[in-house]
Amino acid sequence: MKNYLGAIDQGTTSTRFIVFDRSGRVVSVAQKEHEQIFPQAGWVEHNPNEIWLRTQEVISEALAKATLGAQDLAAIGITNQRETTVVWEKATGKPVMNAIVWQDTRVSPDVAHFSSHGGQDRFRAKTGLPLSTYFSGLKLRWILKNVPRTAERAQAGELLFGNIDTFLLWNLTGGPNGGVHATDVTNASRTQLLNLKTLDWDEELLSAFEIPVAVLPQVRSSSEVYGTVAQGAAKGVPIAGILGDQQAALVGQACLLPGEVKNTYGTGCFLLMNTGEQAVPSQFGLLTTVGYKFGGATPKYALEGSVAITGALVQWLRDNLGLIAKSSDVETLANSVSDNGGVYFVPAFSGLYAPYWKESARGVIAGLTRYTNKGHLARAVLESTAYQTREVVEAMEKDAKISLSSLRVDGGMVANETLMQFQSDILYREVIRPMVPETTALGASYAAGLAVGYYKNEEELRSQWKADRTWKPALGEQQREKLFREWKKAVTRSFDWVEN
Repeated sequence: MKNYLGAIDQGTTSTRFIVFDRSGRVVSVAQKEHEQIFPQAGWVEHNPNEIWLRTQEVISEALAKATLGAQDLAAIGITNQRETTVVWEKATGKPVMNAIVWQDTRVSPDVAHFSSHGGQDRFRAKTGLPLSTYFSGLKLRWILKNVPRTAERAQAGELLFGNIDTFLLWNLTGGPNGGVHATDVTNASRTQLLNLKTLDWDEELLSAFEIPVAVLPQVRSSSEVYGTVAQGAAKGVPIAGILGDQQAALVGQACLLPGEVKNTYGTGCFLLMNTGEQAVPSQFGLLTTVGYKFGGATPKYALEGSVAITGALVQWLRDNLGLIAKSSDVETLANSVSDNGGVYFVPAFSGLYAPYWKESARGVIAGLTRYTNKGHLARAVLESTAYQTREVVEAMEKDAKISLSSLRVDGGMVANETLMQFQSDILYREVIRPMVPETTALGASYAAGLAVGYYKNEEELRSQWKADRTWKPALGEQQREKLFREWKKAVTRSFDWVEN
């Protein structure tokens, strides 16, 4: 009896395999980190072969922990760090270089070049996205321009491109021996090469970016059987769901009706609102993206506010400054002081994303005095996540013309109760954590389960969502607005630090 679903959750810093039962409860999990590679300032890379190895290892480990085998899994879903770009040889599976990670800023000159003809929103009408270092298209273009012979080999059909979902799907289903070269609409919508109306690659965009169609994967729905696992511990199990990580969290949080919103606190922070069958153009610095498409059903769209650095700032405090031994220590350190001491940390390490989209911004710490200690720094690190979230919430309310009554939250940072309380305080709204915090992997498993009939319909998924903890605002209006006003002042200090 196939009682379980599996989910590969391939994130920016680690890869996990989680086994869920029918109620969405975690039965088993295995996780392994992979190396973060920084060849020079602003460049961030991953080794795709290491990610593929870690994926195989965590599948085996998670199944072994629960004494389960391939015969117990009805299907596997994939969710992944979006925009991280891989190009590899069709004949061997060998990457032509390391993956260029979504945070990487090496294509800043290309953003400036393309923006000089038509502005930063030149392609927004078709793609829902501003020109930015964030998306895959310019990263792929950089590889084709800078790695010898890749352009001609791509044109000849010898090379394949994909975000991490595509690279894993191809390897899982056989690699050079018949591997499926496909992606889903959510990942495709993050390349800046997909037309949001046709949900297929756009000839005008491919021509502008000088990208041959031969290198691109087939665009499929988020919930269908793409192929089966060719070898290893999960051999023979259908791979039946693919969602970019933030869209997967939208599904995992059961935000399946227009107007429902979730915020994921991970390496970055990503707020998504389901806008139903309408792709809503943003006037306030948000992204218009595909939310999900289940099989042959009508696609659902989303508005997204993307913040580049949140959880990564805690890691930076740990790894670069050595102020904490492990990430969870940041809460204790932050609670060693009663407030931020007037200190604000704007983590524009790779520019500012929503709602500013300023590539030339860089990180600043403002408000330092002789009174400042490491506790104030830790508190400023946590508070920066909450301030950035409020900026995105305010932009989203203007775009959608909907006032949010509460915010559903998930991701690694929601275990930090100090942060969650401050988030509620600065938003002046309830913040709700779900019973199952692994919403990204859960969403991928839901998509896979729908495709193979493990779940009947979306209503069944909605009925499973339950709240675990709710935080209510406890900060006075005068103090709340003073803090936010000073934060906005600090943000302006980060603008235009890099001179073109």
